[in-house]
Amino acid sequence: MTQGAGQGPETERTATLRDFRVPAYVHETGPYGHSTHPGDVVPPHEETYPEGYTPTERDLPVINRGDTLQVPVDPAAQAVPQPNDGVGPLFVVGDVHGYLDELVAALQEQGLIDAGGNWCAGTARLWFLGDFTDRGPDGIGVIELVMRLSAEAAAAGGYCKALMGNHELLLLGAKRFGDTPVNSGAGTATFQAAWLLNGGQKTDMDRLQDHHLQWMARLDAVEEVDGYLLLHSDTTAYLDYGDSIEAVNDTIRETLTRNDADECWDLFRKFTKRFSFRDEGGADAARSLLDTYGGTRVVHGHSPIPYLLGEVGSEEGEDDTGPVVEGPHVYADGLAIAMDGGVTMAGKLLVRQLPLDI
Repeated sequence: MTQGAGQGPETERTATLRDFRVPAYVHETGPYGHSTHPGDVVPPHEETYPEGYTPTERDLPVINRGDTLQVPVDPAAQAVPQPNDGVGPLFVVGDVHGYLDELVAALQEQGLIDAGGNWCAGTARLWFLGDFTDRGPDGIGVIELVMRLSAEAAAAGGYCKALMGNHELLLLGAKRFGDTPVNSGAGTATFQAAWLLNGGQKTDMDRLQDHHLQWMARLDAVEEVDGYLLLHSDTTAYLDYGDSIEAVNDTIRETLTRNDADECWDLFRKFTKRFSFRDEGGADAARSLLDTYGGTRVVHGHSPIPYLLGEVGSEEGEDDTGPVVEGPHVYADGLAIAMDGGVTMAGKLLVRQLPLDI
């Protein structure tokens, strides 16, 4: 799940299916000085996220895109050219959220897969920034493609790797704990209700198998590659889990292994926070992560670029053009690169090579 502000202590209640709505106060002025957008839910009179923030309300809109787009794969696509030093170029992928056809088209456009959907980029390195499922039509298909490309890329001398997103934590929690009440810090909630409220797809849950769950549970949360600090969420909450990349990844993996519902909920809740690098103090927040974990720029998904820019598409899908996203968004004094193009709001699924050609 991607984060907006959730219900505060005064309004929190056990989330149920009847809560699948956007509250009446959704269009009030939000904590960042502009009107909140559909799903960017802020309790009335809350200036900032409350200490016990719990993401049990739908936090970002699910724009009606109609049926899954059937994007033809261009058989004339060229494979990625390889550098002479043997280390392949580095690519990153923003939030996919079940939009398999759009992912295939974007990977093909970058020359990473061929007409048959197979890896054709040799020693190229590809990182997915998390959030493979929910909201879109085929989250399990996305996971299976990433798993297959990981094997094919490794066999070719490159790699395809993935990071843990908050929606992976949400799906794991919904499968493991279902309707078991958890202490949200502001009342009672359940993973199952939160998953449904935030775009959980029954078809994904029906197709979810043990090897999918094991793959998700083993994903790292943060990595540094070529001076880029890769993570899913634009939050400093990673600092709560360790002072090194290895410590963060180990702590999160151990938390999931203990299989404690309240611990997993707290982890999920922290990963839903967003906008740490936006507005005043954003560069300092990004620098705090870089100083701790290394790298010169943070690269993240999670917060759709239209939200970072204060622009959204039509909640009712009336604007067929959707938000205009041409590419990644560089901000926070150049220290942060946002990669979520807003595919769930009729934006763009971004796959880009680093460094950016800007």
